[in-house]
Amino acid sequence: MILLRIITPRKIVLEEEVNSVTAPSADGEITVLPRHTNLFTLLNEGVVMIRKNGKENYLAIGGGFLETDGTEINLLVSRAQGQSEIDEKLTEKALKDAEKLVAEAKSDEERLKASALVRRSIVDMKLLRKRRKVT
Repeated sequence: MILLRIITPRKIVLEEEVNSVTAPSADGEITVLPRHTNLFTLLNEGVVMIRKNGKENYLAIGGGFLETDGTEINLLVSRAQGQSEIDEKLTEKALKDAEKLVAEAKSDEERLKASALVRRSIVDMKLLRKRRKVT
């Protein structure tokens, strides 16, 4: 087992012993197991899979960092939401609204902000699909 901490700017979202963590690093998906070599890596927005006692749990995360020394894993991320915290209908609406904003953006700044909303909504939809497969 390895101690996992998921920390956002607002709170510690999770702190528990787990078997492994799979996260979306900037260089591709990475799985961290107990006794992993020291690692510090950039994380992309995406879905984190946490394995504990044969069960899988998923969280949608914003970008951030993963750090491990083989005994602890720390995910420092801009956001972390569990499957039960995401409303599918609101997420679908947010995705449509954000896509419309991208198309209608009048400046690069508006387009970047709208694109970030699109990415976040897509990550949340991926998380919801994961839940359907597991349950």
